[in-house]
Amino acid sequence: MTVAFLNPSRSFDEARNAVVFFGHDGMFEIRFFVEIAALAGGQPRGARMSEAQYLSAFDAMRASIHDVARKAYSHSRRNSNTLTATDFR
Repeated sequence: MTVAFLNPSRSFDEARNAVVFFGHDGMFEIRFFVEIAALAGGQPRGARMSEAQYLSAFDAMRASIHDVARKAYSHSRRNSNTLTATDFR
């Protein structure tokens, strides 16, 4: 079975500087974190965006984020995965 993203909710995790969202592999819930550097896109290095801007960037990139998350999960099958800017290259 592959990971599916049935729940569109996501939230900003300030402690991890990432947006967290969940996928499901059968009955197992899989947690994913997208580091803010992956969401910052063309922002100047060191520039900070607001929480709302990170969530908006996540929403705009949702399809590609899910694709990258599926790929990462297929390699590790861990219940918690962190996606970095490198994963999106």
